[in-house]
Amino acid sequence: MSHSASTEPDASHQDWISRWQSVARRIRVPLGFVAAALYLLELWRRAPRPAAAAWSLALVVPGLWLRAYASGYVKKNRELTVTGPYAHVRNPLYLGSMLIAAGFAVALLSWPVALTLGLGFTVIYVPVIASEERFLRATFPGFDGYCKRVPRLIPRFTAATAPGNGSATGSFSFSLYIRHREYNAAIGATLLYLSLFLLRPVLAAFVKVPR
Repeated sequence: MSHSASTEPDASHQDWISRWQSVARRIRVPLGFVAAALYLLELWRRAPRPAAAAWSLALVVPGLWLRAYASGYVKKNRELTVTGPYAHVRNPLYLGSMLIAAGFAVALLSWPVALTLGLGFTVIYVPVIASEERFLRATFPGFDGYCKRVPRLIPRFTAATAPGNGSATGSFSFSLYIRHREYNAAIGATLLYLSLFLLRPVLAAFVKVPR
């Protein structure tokens, strides 16, 4: 989720974005099953370490905060959002998701999970971001200027200012946060943390797990 939903590519002009999106759609679900299987395998192999889970919060909490903060600003397809976190990075929602995923890889201390998540984000998010940027460029005349001021995924330290009129105005909207159902991210993260320490005992009831 970012500024806008992806537009359907023109069937008569299949470019690299649309082709990549087609591949991503086909492998997204299987890749999710692979990640889930690796997650279960890692929990079966060894018990999670409380210290690693604690350190993972340094990535997960900022990721959840960034997604929540961004969801209160973005108005999909209606305007080019350039305020709040969007004055620092063009895709704060995706960046937040990446931080959360990296945090859970840290919590598991698992390179296979980290590599699978990294592959998944690359394969799925690269064409999505490219498609959204194409839509925004065609819809909002100021998008190219915005791209020159604000990086795609690595945040700038200070907020970008709009040319000619200083900082653009805008404030966080709790109603937008609710409308986008961003609270689901916090619920999902909470359930994942609970599963780190509760799922292994459940597995032990059915299969022998290493000590």
